[in-house]
Amino acid sequence: MAVSFIKMHGLGNDFVVLDARTGALPAIDQTLASALAHRHTGIGCDQLIVLEPSGVADLRMRIFNADGTESPACGNATRAVGLLEGRPATIETLAGILRTEPADAGIAVDMGEPQFDWQAIPLAYAMDTLALPVGWEHLDNPVAVNVGNPHAIFFVPDCDRVDLARLGPLIETDPLFPERVNVNVATIESRQAIRLRVWERGTGLTLACGTGACATAIGAMRRGLVDREVRVTLPGGMLTIGWGTDNRITMTGPAVEAFRGTFEPERFRAAEPGNGG
Repeated sequence: MAVSFIKMHGLGNDFVVLDARTGALPAIDQTLASALAHRHTGIGCDQLIVLEPSGVADLRMRIFNADGTESPACGNATRAVGLLEGRPATIETLAGILRTEPADAGIAVDMGEPQFDWQAIPLAYAMDTLALPVGWEHLDNPVAVNVGNPHAIFFVPDCDRVDLARLGPLIETDPLFPERVNVNVATIESRQAIRLRVWERGTGLTLACGTGACATAIGAMRRGLVDREVRVTLPGGMLTIGWGTDNRITMTGPAVEAFRGTFEPERFRAAEPGNGG
């Protein structure tokens, strides 16, 4: 059975999108998801996105990381799905219902309300999430924010000089974070601008992370480092993040459809997991 897919990306954070609303799909498990994500033997992506009918929204979105684990939310993927819909839409996710609509700069997404309680991150034990009293080498005192996914944000003089490929997996899997964590290193450039790099749990270094941009902006706002609307520049490009007086986060940025194709699921069932990136 040939299965259709759409290859998309948001600032280089790339996805393979499968739409169960337009045709039957095989059962998606960790093995198949990671095999499709593999850069050398699969289609290649940071996340596999599965679209399904929803009883509470216009559609349901499931998100599988490159290692096959399922993730509650993905900001860049939400913009990509918003682009496919081409109109204002509500999207059911494990993190709640997200709303998208076309905007001058691409797709605007209502990412909901940030969570700051230590149990909501979650952390292994109680501590102040505005400045966690912990550190890994020269990275210390991060802000912790949950915006559908858990994030730890370190503010540093120059995020490009941080060896995130080495420190990212150490922090991601630290026992302090029972559900693992996304690791963000950010440099404040002005009251309206942040430069950011992200180690994404279950994926690794990524060109862009929408929830990471949201969490970093909110962390910087909580510390009084930036205004309530800020530009976040990642290796793949720029997002605009706003935190309204209603406590809701709006993320605006581009999304792109790259190409469409088909694959035979049985060819991937025996593939080795991993992204190989």
